[in-house]
Amino acid sequence: MPYYYKLGNIPHKRHTQFHKADGSLYAEQLFSTEGFSNDYSLLYHCHPPTDIIKTEPSYDVSPKVAEEKMLKHRSFEGFHIKPAIDYLQSRTPVLVNNDCHIVLAAPQEGMHDYYFKNADADEMIFVHEGAGVLRTMYGELPFGYGDYLVIPRGTIYQMQFKDDNNRLFIVESFSPIRFPKKYLSKYGQLLEHSPFCERDIRPPQNLPTFDQKGDYLIRTKKRGMMYNLHYGHHPFDIVGWDGYCYPFAFSIHDFEPITGRVHQPPPVHQTFEANNFVVCSFCPRLFDYHPQSIPAPYNHSNIDSDEVLYYVDGDFMSRKNVTRGMITLHPGGIPHGPHPGAVEKSIGAKETKELAVMVDTFHPLQLTKEALEIENPNYTMSWAE
Repeated sequence: MPYYYKLGNIPHKRHTQFHKADGSLYAEQLFSTEGFSNDYSLLYHCHPPTDIIKTEPSYDVSPKVAEEKMLKHRSFEGFHIKPAIDYLQSRTPVLVNNDCHIVLAAPQEGMHDYYFKNADADEMIFVHEGAGVLRTMYGELPFGYGDYLVIPRGTIYQMQFKDDNNRLFIVESFSPIRFPKKYLSKYGQLLEHSPFCERDIRPPQNLPTFDQKGDYLIRTKKRGMMYNLHYGHHPFDIVGWDGYCYPFAFSIHDFEPITGRVHQPPPVHQTFEANNFVVCSFCPRLFDYHPQSIPAPYNHSNIDSDEVLYYVDGDFMSRKNVTRGMITLHPGGIPHGPHPGAVEKSIGAKETKELAVMVDTFHPLQLTKEALEIENPNYTMSWAE
């Protein structure tokens, strides 16, 4: 995680007695996504976090893969995913492999009578449309258009939206989502050449403590199954915490593009990394300033990675007929590049207003049934126009 942070009340030393006003002890919990071997936080509960009073039968929520193998360019209309009232029911996996699931969601309401915990995956939620508050056991994170919300696996949370117009692009990662190592010092500080710094990272704020007993439903996802676990106390009963493992927000609008005299390769846009995939942010920027530069990207071979581009806003000079929320998939094993005429058209352009999120995976992606339902069938032949 980005840096050490603390919120609320904590004892002077870890793993020592921390008393309530009545003399009883707060319950300490170590929270880490990699055992005792990496970043962690220590949280202090009013009640033991092990207080489960009831369980219900689980049900299958695993993606329904429709196409496992393919070698052609694909395109999908992300905004054709229909809105759903419930947050979890709105989450629709479209591209999946063993490293990550790429999910679209259009929830009309947040979570009112339950909480959610993804016990399998870190989550990166990109807010394309909508605003609200991410309520977690660590505190609250207000969010809006262009925010990345990064939520470590195992975090109990609720999404609350201001209205019913919400569009989310979600990546579930089965390994921790981190900042790229190339941006970090050996002690973990974001370096001067990084396109963002700690000032841009928004940790949780406000830590309301709910010291309440009752019956609280925590919907918990594990290995493609959803489990309904009932806690005997409010899950947000924490009086304080500190550490390096916690949810945070980062706005794509705070990403500072790296430019050059000639066209820069995609790694300059890198924002996050995980095991076998990276996430990049394409933001408004000045184009290359060599007198004979070509602003359009050059053709490149996808040999060892699948490239997914999620179009957010603005004009994209490298391709035609782009719509908001469109997803393109350029699989490994076949080159791709600008549409015909885009190279010539780009010469002399001074800047771009494009905004997009890219996910490059180093293992092939599979298409779900829902992805095929929103596919643009003629996209693969669009370079022949």
